[in-house]
Amino acid sequence: MSSEQVGWAAATSAVAHVFVDEGLDEQLTIDGRDGHHLARVRRLRVGEFVTAADGFGRWREYVVASVDRDVVALAAQSDTRREPDLEPTLAVAFALTKGEKPETVVTRLTELGVDRVIPVAATRSVVRWDAKRAATAVERLEIVAREAAMQSRRSKQTVVDAPVPLLTLAGHPGAVVADREGDPVAALAEPGPEGWLLVVGPEGGLTEEELEAFGSAPRLGVGPYVLRAETAAVAGAAALTTRRHFSEMLGEGHGG
Repeated sequence: MSSEQVGWAAATSAVAHVFVDEGLDEQLTIDGRDGHHLARVRRLRVGEFVTAADGFGRWREYVVASVDRDVVALAAQSDTRREPDLEPTLAVAFALTKGEKPETVVTRLTELGVDRVIPVAATRSVVRWDAKRAATAVERLEIVAREAAMQSRRSKQTVVDAPVPLLTLAGHPGAVVADREGDPVAALAEPGPEGWLLVVGPEGGLTEEELEAFGSAPRLGVGPYVLRAETAAVAGAAALTTRRHFSEMLGEGHGG
């Protein structure tokens, strides 16, 4: 087992949180889009504390050493720590919707700690993305997920998959179908090691063929009312989040 301490970046008194690609070194230079955000939007000052994460669960505390235009220099103030794993893992497959609604869904699911989001095209989906549109949209959703993870102080980034036809997920281990007449979350059996995959249909719901394709997969109740697709995705994920637990005890220390 790793000797790294376990704890939450969100539990620190840092004024900002950022992801880095080059590793959590003793000295970091934040430039580009993130440097501009920290220097010009957040207006960080020398001496303030921030946390930096690698996107895979490791994070570290830093102090702002200097701010020069759109470049922020950071100096490490702690050893690296590791964010606890939430179990079971949780993925959400949601039907594509119009406008900026997919961005809203990804933002909220990221804030809830969802591990993976999968846009899907269902029979009643109004939105259809061709290959070019899908590539552009997924790239934008990845940016949205990254920004939401920084805002919520997550050390792991939510993975955004390319869109797939809904029926390709039929038979997926751990599938749970959001359904107005489904069971309460407390009634769901624990999934296997594959975790949960919450499937949320479009407005108008899933067709009989689609429901039959998911066979005996549990149905999760998301309330007695007719919800918009994006609301159902967030409500279902929030319900399943209440069933998740930490994989190990938190370590001692400032971030624990």
